[in-house]
Amino acid sequence: MQLSIIGYDPLGAWKKTAETVDELLSYRNPSGVTWINVDGLENGDVINQLAETYRIHSLTVEDIRDVEQRPKIEEFDDYIFITFKAVNHASENGFEQISIVLMRDTLITFQELSGDSFNPIRRRILDNAGRIRKMSADYLAYTIIDSMVDEYSLALDDMSMKIETLEERALDENDEAFMPDLQRLKQALIRIRIIVLPLRESLNVLLHIESPLIKHNLRPFFKDIHDNVIQTAETIEGCRELLAGLMEINLATMSNRMNKVMKVLTIISTIFIPLTFIAGVYGMNFRFMPELDMRYAYFIVWGVMLVIAAGMLAFFKRRKWLF
Repeated sequence: MQLSIIGYDPLGAWKKTAETVDELLSYRNPSGVTWINVDGLENGDVINQLAETYRIHSLTVEDIRDVEQRPKIEEFDDYIFITFKAVNHASENGFEQISIVLMRDTLITFQELSGDSFNPIRRRILDNAGRIRKMSADYLAYTIIDSMVDEYSLALDDMSMKIETLEERALDENDEAFMPDLQRLKQALIRIRIIVLPLRESLNVLLHIESPLIKHNLRPFFKDIHDNVIQTAETIEGCRELLAGLMEINLATMSNRMNKVMKVLTIISTIFIPLTFIAGVYGMNFRFMPELDMRYAYFIVWGVMLVIAAGMLAFFKRRKWLF
């Protein structure tokens, strides 16, 4: 577990790392915004100590440590709690849990996995890029959520490119890897859908929260995130329909291939039916059969069978049943 803290105001910014919560809290910024970040959730004592210091409810602590928690937003007396999933390619399932505790001048973030998900935002603060240093903690919360939602769009763009590749492969009858690749992409799409849809509802709740912790002039910013999430959800549904269509196309292609194979086998079987009948008749072990004593009977039977086979092939070709 790693602890870091950033303090900033319009005049400057600084960043510190700490080994303990007590050391971390000694760096708190009394005049501007303080951003505390906890990397990793394995140390429950650290989370409990922060919760005790900032009067974070025990139910919130449970939600922070529950990495399977659905995205949600809750309002308390002294803070607003926000939790959602962020894209993390180092994770086993491609996502990690992010929790935000928004207070008046303090923001605490909890990351499920150690990493640099917030590094671009840290650089913007330290380099005084953009408007973050001129704004309060609620704008920092907006910036974090907005950057994570942008990652959803990038992940969907990557999926869209893979879907385009699958479109080119859908009609390939010999591509045995097509269906496994499509199923993997479908599962990835389902995972991001499970994340995005609850977040859409949660952000709708945030838009209607009447809290002094979110200034009125920031509501259009959160509305913009909500619109982006709605657009992302619509893109997901569109990708799902495309995948379903590609699956149907591939299944139709495979069925068509099977029909061709069955057609050839059926024609071969049909040709051999009369030939098998003739061979069966002359394979009977009766003593007195009219043609058995004929000198050229064997060649005549072969000739009859070849004529029958050729005639049937000509008939099938005329009816366009062949290739």
